[in-house]
Formats: sequence, structure tokens, C-alpha cells
Amino acid sequence: MADHTEVDSVSGTATTGHAWDGIKELNTPLPRWWVITFYITIIWAIGYWIVYPAWPTISSNTKGLFGYSSRADVAVELANLEKIRGAKMAALATASLADIEKDPQMLALARAKGKTVFGDNCAACHGTGAAGAKGFPNLNDDDWLWGGSLEQIQQTLLYGVRSGHPKTREGQMLAFGKDGVLKPAEIVTVANYVRELAGLPTRQGYDAKAGAKIFAENCVACHGDNAKGNPEVGAPNLTDKIWLYGSDEATLIETITNGRAGVMPAWEGRLDPTTIKAMAVYVHSLGGGK
Repeated sequence: MADHTEVDSVSGTATTGHAWDGIKELNTPLPRWWVITFYITIIWAIGYWIVYPAWPTISSNTKGLFGYSSRADVAVELANLEKIRGAKMAALATASLADIEKDPQMLALARAKGKTVFGDNCAACHGTGAAGAKGFPNLNDDDWLWGGSLEQIQQTLLYGVRSGHPKTREGQMLAFGKDGVLKPAEIVTVANYVRELAGLPTRQGYDAKAGAKIFAENCVACHGDNAKGNPEVGAPNLTDKIWLYGSDEATLIETITNGRAGVMPAWEGRLDPTTIKAMAVYVHSLGGGK
């Protein structure tokens, strides 16, 4: 049978028979070194599947002949670390918050552990540096909705805010507009009054006297006569220019109209008491604790 394979006249290489726009495809073989390397990788992969954990099963995965995994190594290292810290962690568990802050060694241990736990559980909302974001408090300053003492921070961590825990901290910014308590024009007026309290510019022609009256009738019960806030109910200080959601007029109108009710999860039951205590010490040491 005759061979009808076409050979390129320039390169002397046979073609595949494929052509596009007059361009013919050459049947150039791969370099031998490349082919050998390719087969070696296949053999290596098969060996890896056999020796190391690789294939998923219904409930787990194959363990491999060596039974090795980096996850198991980490678990062993963490267990060894806990053994080393054992006595110190026991002391940390029984010490009071005040005693921990007085003891340099326990304080260093609590900060180190608290920082790790914070990164794993709190950084998603408060940021890795605890600087917060819109709707999530900055933990580095000295402005606290529920108090910044060691005990108050620990209580917030344990029970959360509006978390559903029986001992959770409760407090809510009412929806004055949505619930029909204030009219839109009144909301605009009191929003500008709040901006004035914080030393921020107000819209031209706003009625300050009317704003003060609306504030006195609807807001002082939580924020106080001087608008300095009340940590007992989580009401913020409206005079310090530190804002959780923003201080522009539109944001304040939205807040007054629809209210605010952010949730802080309760860590009791998720983290052990010693870990929560260490995290409280760490947060308190960030610079904003009182």
C-alpha cells in the first residue's frame, strides 16, 4: 500500500494532513528529553499516590504507605507546645485578669495566645490589626460601646452583643423613621443636630433649636443629656467624632431612619474560658483598654 504522507519541501518533515489558511501543520516529534521527563512525572505521581495520603474516600482519605501528613505534624507540634506551656497555662487559668496584667510572664503568654486566637476568630470583622471597619469597632482606640475595662471586655467576649446568648448584651438603635416615630423632616433636623454636637458642618438653614428638642425627646434616654453615650446600653458617644457607620448626613439619616443592631458572637462554648481570658487581655493591651 502506497504511503501518501506529504513531506514539507523546506524542512523535510512529514505533515499531519491538517492545513489552515494555507498553512500546513508539521508532524514534528517532541524532543526525546521532554518525552522521558513526561514519563518520569507519571511514574512519580503514581509513586506519590501510593506512598502519601492522596485519594479521598467516603469518610476520609487513603493514608499512604508512609502514613505521613503535614497536618499530623502540625498536630504533634501543637501538642508538644501545649505540654511545654502546661504549667503556665494552668496558672493562667486560675489567675485573675488583674493578676495576669501584673505578672510579666503570664501577661506575655496571655498576649501571645490571645493574638493567635484573635487572628483566627476576630480578624475577619475587626481586621488583623484590630482597626475595625464600617460597622465593626476599632479596638485600638479608647472609644468603647460596652466599656473597655478588662472585665467588660471579657464579658463582651463571653456573651456577645445581641447574640442570642441568655447573658448577651442587649441594646438597639431604634428605627425612628421606619417605625413612624419621627417624620423625614424631623430626622434630617436631628441628624444635623448630631453633626453639630460633634463639631461637624450642618446644612444651611437647619433649625438647631428644633434639633435639640427632638434629641431631648427621643435620644437622651440612651445617649444622655450631654450626648456622651452610655456603655450600659451600648449607646455611643456622639461628640467624639468616632463613628461606627459614618458621620455624613446621609448615613446619619439612614441610621436614625432604620436603626442599627449589629451582632457580636458569644464565644462562651466555642472557646475555653482560659482562651477567652487570654483574648480579653490581648484586646485590652492593644492600647484602647481602660
